[in-house]
Amino acid sequence: AEVVTETDTTVTEEPGAGIGDVPLTPIKHWLLARTDDLDAFNMSAVLRVPADLDADALTGAVQALLDHHDALRARLTPAPGRRLEVREPGSVDAGSLVRRVDAAGADGAGLQALVREAGAAARDRLHLAEGRVVQVVWFDRGRDSAGMLLLIIHHLVVDGVSWRILIPDLAEAYEAVSAGREPALQPVGTSLRRWSQRITEEAAKSAWVADAAWWQDVLRSAGPPPGRRPLDPARDREATAGRLTVTLPAEVTEAVLTRVPAAFHAEVNDVLLTAFALAWARWRHGGPELLLDLEGHGREEHLVEGADLSRTVGWFTNLYPVRLDTGGVDLARAFAGGPAAGAAAKRIKEQLRSVPDKGMGYGLVRHLNPATAPGFDGLAAPHVAFNYLGRFTAADGERAADWTPVTGVDAVAGDPPQLPLAHPLELNSRTEDGPEGSELVAFWTWAEGILDEDEVRELAELWFQALRALVTHSENPHAGGLTPSDVSLSSIGQDEIEAFEEELDDLFDDFDDEPHDFEKEEEASK
Repeated sequence: AEVVTETDTTVTEEPGAGIGDVPLTPIKHWLLARTDDLDAFNMSAVLRVPADLDADALTGAVQALLDHHDALRARLTPAPGRRLEVREPGSVDAGSLVRRVDAAGADGAGLQALVREAGAAARDRLHLAEGRVVQVVWFDRGRDSAGMLLLIIHHLVVDGVSWRILIPDLAEAYEAVSAGREPALQPVGTSLRRWSQRITEEAAKSAWVADAAWWQDVLRSAGPPPGRRPLDPARDREATAGRLTVTLPAEVTEAVLTRVPAAFHAEVNDVLLTAFALAWARWRHGGPELLLDLEGHGREEHLVEGADLSRTVGWFTNLYPVRLDTGGVDLARAFAGGPAAGAAAKRIKEQLRSVPDKGMGYGLVRHLNPATAPGFDGLAAPHVAFNYLGRFTAADGERAADWTPVTGVDAVAGDPPQLPLAHPLELNSRTEDGPEGSELVAFWTWAEGILDEDEVRELAELWFQALRALVTHSENPHAGGLTPSDVSLSSIGQDEIEAFEEELDDLFDDFDDEPHDFEKEEEASK
């Protein structure tokens, strides 16, 4: 409070700055390199809505959303020379995108079947070239039962963070329209178009170009792929993929989210990836280090001076390779929750901290800079993808509040069946806050023929075992501590930090054995 100063570096865009051609961001280049058939690639959400929902007010609210958020008016021109274009507000008519389905009396399996059928039809109406990237389906269950609203949006224009903008905006717009007011949604800071232009310019700067060799070196150590054969995009597609969902109990999940990160001055992702690296080493019988693709939210505003993406809808995800190595720790002792688990946590945390700029530079030099991109040709691709989506609060349809997501409704698959798999094995996870507490839910996807369900289930169980081991270890009062990235002395090593921490422990143990002298304790602390 004594040193902080208020600054205002937010750049106000001129009117219309978000309209027009939008340069493709790295994640879009990555996706379009996999296939041209992407119309069905989507994200979806099912919301509880009031029983007395008004169809005209709903359409008006959706129109307000379309006019306010540029990405919802985007279209992708056909190949070759594909480009994204944002059209003027008013160019997309909400009336053509909102459908009502009579669901009066529908419940249980019957309602699920109705949602799946209508969801599949809505997904099939998405069309990138024509700019149909949004579909809204209202399941009207009558005046005595809360309805449900299915939102399907093409993944090219939306990400997980975007839903936390769109859902409250939709509720706010509906309330305004219902009351006869013009919706006045909070302004958007940096437009999708301006952000895309600026990071394309950034990719040519020398600071990023200098990192290209670092990223290329990471990809030179992929190691042998897991399973029986290499990934084949002609055979290994979403339609043929194996899938497994497992859930970590609430009492373990809560400790994974709180106590373990606190002990190691770490983030939740550090803990999850430490457990995954331990599980991988045991699954591969102490085999080679792990090279994986890690997803980040990509909204790293520091890349562009004055950028504010807190209210910007779009697909900002960044995907970058990370090399993890547990350093030969004693796996048996690590899985028992001993000090080896803590040593692995500190080691993996530091490896993640060594990644420059949270991985943002990788996409710039790999996809946006024509001078550095050829240097990645022929390099290996990671065999595993890992993505922690964060924490989601949801309730079942009967207990949810209006305009909030509901669970237990199987609407529509997000990936087109014909989409080639990008990795032999992928793990997506998220924390779901439900009536039983917070639970970590893991969604495993793999290429059948490369791996089978028994193999993946074994790895999934090992991951949860490793998470439990980290929880057990964190209960030890001597667990955790600092790592080099936590201190300002760049030359200090982990051994020196731990020796210093041990001296402090001994010092304060001595104080516990004699009458408490606060002045002496303060002097010793200094």
